[in-house]
Amino acid sequence: MTETQNAIPFTLGYGTNGFTDHPLPVALELLAEQGYGAVALTLGHPHLDPFAEDLDVQLQSLRNRLQELGLRVVIETGTRFLLDPRHKHRPALVDEDAAIRVAFLRRAVDIAAALQAECVSFFSGILPEDASPETGWRRLTSRVADIVDYARARNVVVAVEPEPGMLVETVSDVLRLRAELGNPDNLRVTVDIGHCVVVEPGGVRGALLEAGPLLANVQLDDMPTHTHEHLPFGEGAVDLPLALGTLAELDYRGVAAVELPRHSHDAPGLAVRSIGALRAAWKKSVRDRDVECWVQESTTAVAAERGTLTRIFATAGRRLGRGPLRPDADPTGVLFGSVTDHARGQLIGRLHGVLAADELAVALLALYDGGDSAERRGVLKGLGTLAAGSPKLPSAVVAAGLRVTAEALRTNESGMVAAAVGPFAAAYLDQHSWRHAVLKLIFLGISLSAVTDLRERADDELARMARDFAAERQAAGRPVPDDVRLLTGSFSRSSTSS
Repeated sequence: MTETQNAIPFTLGYGTNGFTDHPLPVALELLAEQGYGAVALTLGHPHLDPFAEDLDVQLQSLRNRLQELGLRVVIETGTRFLLDPRHKHRPALVDEDAAIRVAFLRRAVDIAAALQAECVSFFSGILPEDASPETGWRRLTSRVADIVDYARARNVVVAVEPEPGMLVETVSDVLRLRAELGNPDNLRVTVDIGHCVVVEPGGVRGALLEAGPLLANVQLDDMPTHTHEHLPFGEGAVDLPLALGTLAELDYRGVAAVELPRHSHDAPGLAVRSIGALRAAWKKSVRDRDVECWVQESTTAVAAERGTLTRIFATAGRRLGRGPLRPDADPTGVLFGSVTDHARGQLIGRLHGVLAADELAVALLALYDGGDSAERRGVLKGLGTLAAGSPKLPSAVVAAGLRVTAEALRTNESGMVAAAVGPFAAAYLDQHSWRHAVLKLIFLGISLSAVTDLRERADDELARMARDFAAERQAAGRPVPDDVRLLTGSFSRSSTSS
């Protein structure tokens, strides 16, 4: 794949609500310096007062500076106490008196027009206690209609952001609102990928696909599934590579900006770490799409002609490369294997639906016996994929898998042994053999994180064996691996398990 094909098709940005301890000009310079191509500008304190007397002068200066720095801009309207110093986000569009909110959003449209912004993003608000959903919806539709008409006259796109706990909470709610207003072309959707893991039935991918071509603005953050809390990437439940890959699948070319409104205390460092995480996630999404494409093509080819499997399996590395699957956590590829190991494993998992059980068993043995170490790791990964995807594999496949696993565990190749203690071993290896496999990892210096279901299968006999191993090492004056401590406690399984 060429460098051009690897380029991120949408523009990465950062929200100014995550830089509230920096003056706006300084924040913009830092973001451009760190490689961002866009800014999500939240109106209000401390950066741009939408009601300032010299607003026109400020906007001309800001527009010039954005152009100098090469930054695209979207307008965000979520300042907490801008309109009412005592009540966050009030008045909202669903309140009885929302004149101030409507006037503010009109002003945001004017600012967007002056800055040539991509869109103005806004939300519905939380329904007040004294209003029914029907009342709130009537208020919302009439006021959004006003804003849409005002924006259309100024050639500005407006995008509704669904928020957990608000009247408009999901992408489906936005689409309903849009339909009731006659599907105006300049009314589109903002999606915050963090919100998706909290409230969207289809998760991040489902929400983005549902928005589809109506997607006008994307906010990027991590989030736990149980609460609306914006977190740095890697601290929540969002599958970032999946999100970025879905945006690419949609051919989204707009702004996707980091949204961390409570992290200004670490803004410069977090901005650097965030763009690094986004670039790494993008590379993974590209790799995952390459792997999926290869697996689909290969499955189709084998279904059409069984004899192609050996060649396809052997040449996978030329197509996909041999880099580690998770270079951040496993740069040597011992624990998680290579990208090609993973792809070969996924292919074997798909063949369960193409080949009869006896055919699949024969294929597993042939690929293992005739393959080099890398191909053998792929077979072991494939056994793991099969075991993880089926509660009970056919006896012929299990028999072939047990033979292959036993042979792999007799080697001293770290990658092979690590691949042999995955989901298949956890499901089908007898307890005696499984215990010795675990101890072999320690002997070879391989992390026990390679073992699937370690806590579930560990027993008192394994603990005894680990203590004996540690005593022998200590008596010989040799260091005891740290992982031995994971095994030397007491477990609920009987020590007489066979």
